This record gives sequence, C-alpha cells and structure tokens, in this order.
Amino acid sequence: MRDKISQLFCLPKNACKHNSTDNRGQSVPNKATLNGGTTCTNGSIGPEGPEATETDSSGTGGMRKSLERKGSAPNDAVHLQRRVGLFSGVALIVGTMIGSGIFVSPSGLLARTGSVGVSFIIWLACGVLSLMGALAYAELGTMNTSSGAEWAYFMDAYGPAPAFLFSWVSTLVLKPSQMAIICLSFAQYAVEAFVSECDPPMSVVKMVALVAIVMILFVNCYSVNLGMAVQNVFTAAKLVAVLIVICGGAWKLIQGNTQHLANAFNGPTPNVGAVATAFYTGLWAYDGWNNLNYVTEEIKNPSKNLPRSIVIGIPLVTLCYALINISYLAAMSPTEMVQSEAVAVTFGNRILGVMAWLMPLSVTVSTFGSANGTLFAAGRLCFAASREGHLLDILSYVHVRRLTPAPGLIFHSLIAAAMVLYGTIDSLIDFFSFTAWIFYGGSMLALIVMRFTKPNYPRPYKVPIIIPVVVLVISMYLVVAPIIDSPRIEYLYALLFIFAGLIFYIPFVKLGMTPRFMNKVTLFLQLLLEVVPTSSMALFD
Repeated sequence: MRDKISQLFCLPKNACKHNSTDNRGQSVPNKATLNGGTTCTNGSIGPEGPEATETDSSGTGGMRKSLERKGSAPNDAVHLQRRVGLFSGVALIVGTMIGSGIFVSPSGLLARTGSVGVSFIIWLACGVLSLMGALAYAELGTMNTSSGAEWAYFMDAYGPAPAFLFSWVSTLVLKPSQMAIICLSFAQYAVEAFVSECDPPMSVVKMVALVAIVMILFVNCYSVNLGMAVQNVFTAAKLVAVLIVICGGAWKLIQGNTQHLANAFNGPTPNVGAVATAFYTGLWAYDGWNNLNYVTEEIKNPSKNLPRSIVIGIPLVTLCYALINISYLAAMSPTEMVQSEAVAVTFGNRILGVMAWLMPLSVTVSTFGSANGTLFAAGRLCFAASREGHLLDILSYVHVRRLTPAPGLIFHSLIAAAMVLYGTIDSLIDFFSFTAWIFYGGSMLALIVMRFTKPNYPRPYKVPIIIPVVVLVISMYLVVAPIIDSPRIEYLYALLFIFAGLIFYIPFVKLGMTPRFMNKVTLFLQLLLEVVPTSSMALFD
C-alpha cells in the first residue's frame, strides 16, 4: 500500500532537496522530522539531515514555536494557496456573523433584560466588544500568519499543552456545535415554509439539517474558490434581506410609530447575572468575528487585508443590527417581540403583506451562508493542529488536485451531523457560549504576555494594550457571572471536558505514542480521499 501511495502522490526523492524561503528571508529545507528520519514535502521518506532552526526575532535567540509561513515556493508539491482577498475576507466575516441570531435573538435578549433601552445598549456593547476582540486578533494574526487562530497564538504564548486543549475542545465541541446550531436553525425555517398549520416534525427538521451539512461539505471540499463564491453570494443576499427589514422599519417610523422607542428605559434594572446571560445571547448573534484568523495562510497580503477586513466587516454588522432592532420596535411592541419565536417572521407578517414569505427565505439564506463560512474556517483549525501532531495526521492532508483540506472538513461535518441528531439548539448554545469565552480571554492574555516575552517581534498591526486588557476583563466576567448568578452542573462538565484533554495529550502528543494500526488507517484514508501532506508541514520539538 505504501508503494501505491508513492506512485500516486510522491515526487522523486531529489525533489526534497529544494529549499524554500520563509518570511524572514531564511532558507529552510522543506521537510519534517519524523521517527529519526525526514519526511519530504510530498510525504516520502528521506535520509537523516540537520535540523533547520528559526530564530525568535525578539532577540533572545530562542527557537520560534510557531508554524508561520509566508507561502509555499513555486516548486512545492502541494500547498494551500492564497486565494482570499479583501472582498472575500469581509464576506467571510459578515457572512458568518449574520446568521440566525439577529432574526431570533432580539426576543431572548429583551426577555433577559426587561428593558428596551438596556437591550439596545447591550446590542451595541456586543458589537464594540466584538470589534475590540477582532482588532486584538488582527495583531495576533499579523504576527503569526499561520491558520488556526487561537491554536497558533496559544502555541506561541503558552506552549503545546494549552494549544492542544483548545484544539481538543474546538475540534470536538465548539466548531461542530456552532455549525449544528446554524444548520438546525436553517432547517427549522426551511421546513416551516412548507408546514403552516402545525409545528414541523423534529425528525424532518434534522434530516434537512443533515442535507445542508452534506451540501456545504461538498462545496468546500470541491474548491476553495467555489466555497468563497458561495460565501460572497449568500453574504450579498443576506445584506439585501437586512436592507428590506431596515426599509420597512423606516417606513413605520415615518408614519409616526415611535411609541415603543419613546419610553425605552422604563422597566426594572437587570441584575449582574442577567446582564451576563443577555450578553451571551447578543454575542451569539455576533459570533464569527474571529473566523478570518482561521484562514490566514490563504489570505492575500494578510498583514493588510486581515485588519482591513475586520475594520470594514464588524462595524457594518453592528450598524445593521442596531437598525434592525429599531425597525422591529417600530413594527411591534416589546411584549410582542418577547412572545414571538421568530421576530423576523412576525415583522414580515406585519410589514410585507403578501411578500411576508421573504423573511423566512431571508433567514434560510442567511443561515446557510453562515454555516458555509463556519465550516470553511473550522476545517483550517483541524488542518493546522494536525500539522503539529496535536490531532490525527490525516486531518492535516489536502486533496492532491483540488488543494482543499478535505479530511478536516469531513471530520468536522461528521461531528456536527452527530450533534444535529442528538442535541437541541438551546442546550448547544449554552455550552458553546460558556466555553468559547474562556478561550477568547486566553487569546487576549496571550497577546499581553507576548508584549513582554517578545517585545521586538514584528507587528505589522498593533493595538493599544488597553484593548486586550478590557476584552480580557469582560471575558472573565462573562465566564464567572453566570456561574455565580445561577450555578449549574453543566458548567462543571464543561471545565472537566476541557481538562480531560490532558488524558490524551500526555501519551499521544507529549510522549509521542502511536497505535500500530494508525499507519495503516492513514494510508487507507490517503488512498480513499486522494490526499497528501502539505509542503509546509513541520514538526517542532
């Protein structure tokens, strides 16, 4: 079987003698050390050779613990190409952030706060918090242009163990649950369009969600360009839907329907725990602000296009959300919003008349595009972590012709499909929000730590230190406040699951133990999926 792999995918051994130039102008061999030998960029085994080292540019002379690469040399066998420009970067951020949240969450947020004014402030605060967090991520992403976002930053700041725990939780829970939530929302609205007299059967909803996962998986495995084209088209379509809502609200305001906005702050003041849970609801609608950092290896000129995409995309989403909430309140009362299971649908029935069907259609379009962007980013996390040996090797391979990280995409889709069959939206959102902000806070701390441990490190984009400090404090509040306000056993389960990753890290990553059958499994999957290791695969001690 190994001979078949070599015949199908491997270059001659002398192909491994080519050198590539990294982003600091150093010449490094295209190889990865494995079991005392060297693995060529195309996966063939070469003779033992001296290790190439990378010097930390902070001046300490230490080894740089990251996977940053400027890009592959023209003679590389297989690599991820930089095909995401500024427009596609903005579309990935906006298209992932605007999902079902703004069409569903306003009622939940209003119910938790009990005040129109407070809920509106929280919507704006969530946008500001997301922008601040994304700007901090822009500094991290331009320091280390490897894919993987938090995983790569944890590797640089803390070392392999915390990075593994992040990849453990994100790969098995966070990213798949995020996609499962979005696909369930898509299926709910898609099925409701054909079932008007009763609630749609949950079995049908789940089947439609599974079909959506398969379709999105096919698009992203087939071509990176196709995946981004789908993202761009669906982002444009959902912005048209947002514009319809805003125009409808403006028409009602022109008619004088401002009574629900006049007394915005009449109502009880929410307690600390209620504000934190309200933030969870709002931040769920904003989630996706960090997704572009997962694909930095495929961004054209990331030092410029990454921060530009963030500065354009997140304020655009915040403006849309603020205007949509005003439009909702121009058409219905706060009580009606709280009682509505789908605020956008109720709004459409009030404003659009015979065109009310546009709202359910808008939600389905919006959620499908958001799910596409979520899988596009999630596959790159799997790819980056596996390349360092933190996950199965096969997950770091790419298709030999289409140059897509197909194994990682398939792996995430399988877990998301299992969650669709098992879970409900509410239970998934609660777990996602709590654990996600633990790692967001960890990324802010990583930025602060590296300001001191790597003060002279190249930073094409640099944020004021107060920004990560503020986001870190808010992250701690969002994690601790709900536990104090309403202690639940689920929070303990989440923490136990995070640290349970050490059970696998110590033997399989730290000690390098590998079951004997895994080589045969990897070779079989490599033949089945027609995938090969990338030329930028590197293992560091």
